[in-house]
Amino acid sequence: MTKHTITPPAAPILGETYVCDCGEELPNRMSAEVHAAETGQCSVCLGSAEEPVAPGILPEPTRACTACAGTGRRREQVVWQLAHAEAEQLITISVVREVVAGFDGPFHLSEVADVVRAGLGLQTGRLPVGPRVRDLLLHLQASGEITMLSAPDELLAGTDVVLYRDPQWQRARTLGT
Repeated sequence: MTKHTITPPAAPILGETYVCDCGEELPNRMSAEVHAAETGQCSVCLGSAEEPVAPGILPEPTRACTACAGTGRRREQVVWQLAHAEAEQLITISVVREVVAGFDGPFHLSEVADVVRAGLGLQTGRLPVGPRVRDLLLHLQASGEITMLSAPDELLAGTDVVLYRDPQWQRARTLGT
């Protein structure tokens, strides 16, 4: 079986090509993604199973590719994308807002995700509940409904790129309360 992990150029700005383990040279990112899809590899990580956490920072920190669940394979990528789409349909801003309203004090992302998962009767691992809930909590934070209490767990590039493992929020106080 021929391997098809695609290696990106060291400096894509210089016009270098992507190279696949099968020997094919690919002139740009789009052709690399097409080749990855045609050969059953994830079109996000190009079959490497890793993605950069903060692109452009050297040395570049990486994590397991979130598009293919760290497998490097296209099938898993498609399944994961479908699961994300289903999570977006099931887990709405009103669902998360209702869960948040049930907390009297501070709450963690994991606590809200657990309540949402239980409330919708979802099995653990079936849908990306945590990432979807995180996105909606950040939306509530941006709209001023909740306030983040957590400090970053890790600084990846000074204060420009930070990592929170299980952030904590609380409902924002309104005037007169």
